Amino acid sequence: MSWIILVLAGLFEVGWAIGLKYTEGFTRFWPTVGTVVAMMISLGLLGVAMKSLPVGTAYAVWVGVGAVGTVILGIVLFGEPANPARLISVALIIAGIIGLRLAAVT
Repeated sequence: MSWIILVLAGLFEVGWAIGLKYTEGFTRFWPTVGTVVAMMISLGLLGVAMKSLPVGTAYAVWVGVGAVGTVILGIVLFGEPANPARLISVALIIAGIIGLRLAAVT
């Protein structure tokens, strides 16, 4: 269950990272409210997941899920580049997340 909570925390991290773009420097009220709420939920879920997961693993996976999701949405929503080097780098982050999950099983 902790891993599911951790992935959800990472997805909310994606939400607030993308939300930051829409706040336009925290000058737009509703995007700012949504971003702050996503931040609080993300950090709260991370804290819950850390009750039973090692801090290094939990933090690395949280950041990794957030980074991968943010890069993908940046490509889809904002037309950011999807060149081979960038996609390979994202694949390496995913491999790291999977590796940390597998290492936690043993």
